[in-house]
Amino acid sequence: MERIKQLFERYSGMREYRMTPLPASGGNRQYFRIFWDGGSCIAAAGTSMQENAAFLYLARHFYRLGLPVPKVLAVSEDRMFYLQEDLGDTTLFDAVAAGRGSGVYSPEEKALLRAAVETLPAFQYAGASGLDFSQCRPVSCFDRASAMFDLNYFKYCFLKPSGVEFDEMALEEDFGRLCSRLLVCGSDTFQYRDFQGRNIMLTPRGEMRFIDFQGGRMGPVHYDLASFVWQARARYSPELKTELTEAYLEAQSHYAVVDRRCFLSELRHFILFRTLQVLGAYGLRGLFERRPHFLESIPYAMDNIRELLAEPFDEYPCLCDVLMRLIPLYRRQEKDGTDGRLLVRIFSFSYKKGIPEDKGGNGGGYVFDCRGVPNPGRLPEYRGMTGLDGPVIEFLQGHPETEEFARHTAALADMHIDNYLKRGFTDLMLSFGCTGGRHRSVYFAERLADHLAGRYSGCSDRLRITLVHREQNLERQAL
Repeated sequence: MERIKQLFERYSGMREYRMTPLPASGGNRQYFRIFWDGGSCIAAAGTSMQENAAFLYLARHFYRLGLPVPKVLAVSEDRMFYLQEDLGDTTLFDAVAAGRGSGVYSPEEKALLRAAVETLPAFQYAGASGLDFSQCRPVSCFDRASAMFDLNYFKYCFLKPSGVEFDEMALEEDFGRLCSRLLVCGSDTFQYRDFQGRNIMLTPRGEMRFIDFQGGRMGPVHYDLASFVWQARARYSPELKTELTEAYLEAQSHYAVVDRRCFLSELRHFILFRTLQVLGAYGLRGLFERRPHFLESIPYAMDNIRELLAEPFDEYPCLCDVLMRLIPLYRRQEKDGTDGRLLVRIFSFSYKKGIPEDKGGNGGGYVFDCRGVPNPGRLPEYRGMTGLDGPVIEFLQGHPETEEFARHTAALADMHIDNYLKRGFTDLMLSFGCTGGRHRSVYFAERLADHLAGRYSGCSDRLRITLVHREQNLERQAL
């Protein structure tokens, strides 16, 4: 923090400003937003000098070429900290969350996706002009070693943990043939490497800017198109995939003469390769580290594999056989009939009988302890009642702690639901516990369900709310 303050003050000459941390990204860099009267910028603190150096070189190179990237404003002497222009908080991933959740993209969402793939060739072809690829890290070009690394990532982190038996030597031979097939497509173009919706920003002025290209290298352009259009959880229909591919090819034609039929034939191999790489990452983060988001993503990647293998790859018999046997192990099932909507599950329960089990596969959500609120169950006149009964409600509403507790839990739920709707998530669990699970927990669960039903009354196409009073064996649909 202190180093960033020094850099900003040296750059701006200001002493009056605020600095707030931003949510962590997939890498190790930390980001902060610096506000001052009339403006803001983003500060980054890296942990790898090589990664920072690659980003700074590429950012300045692309900016000089007029490509839509953030402007670097200042860099520390050791190149571990830098300032860049503030692009806002909206990513393309966020902007198309509704389409991703339902699998049906609106015309406006499709237009954004097309704009992204239409910009990609500018980075790949124009961006390669005058670029010193030796500045790229961790490698300067897409080669056999890096391709085999990704394929073995799939083998060791996903295939072997699955328990599916396979001929290891035959699979290695298939991997070798796949590498050779990919490397035939080599060119002196820029391979963005992490071209996906979270790395595309939509500025407050409606402009599209591109970030996180520091892993880029010289390599075939097919890889980036496969990464974007066949992104596992995007849920693009076959028709939309075709539309986006055609949009890319049209934009590509302004930079290079490409045999369309040959390109599409080559693209299939990159889709296969990229999906294997993604499964390796899902295996590490999901099967080993047990992170729910990655576990949930595996069936979507397998959907891409199933669609791809409708036309088999005769060159890779062992690999195709293995993949066909993996597909039924990771069949996608919609949870609780949500059809892509966010399902909010609210529970009341007794701590004596344990916290409700999360069957959504996410390990649980918020658990609110209501035992700090006065207990009507201690009074004989209320013992035969529950939090659904008028006298109990009147008792609880007569204490100031009740209103404060309800206000805070509603605010947390609102914030979380708004965030989940924006990000296209499909499950959230909120549980209220008390001693017997009859009075306070029931009251607060009902109170939250009614609050959410009113707040999100017009969102039934994106949101569903269920309420379960576990100890009373009661369940109802709140929205």
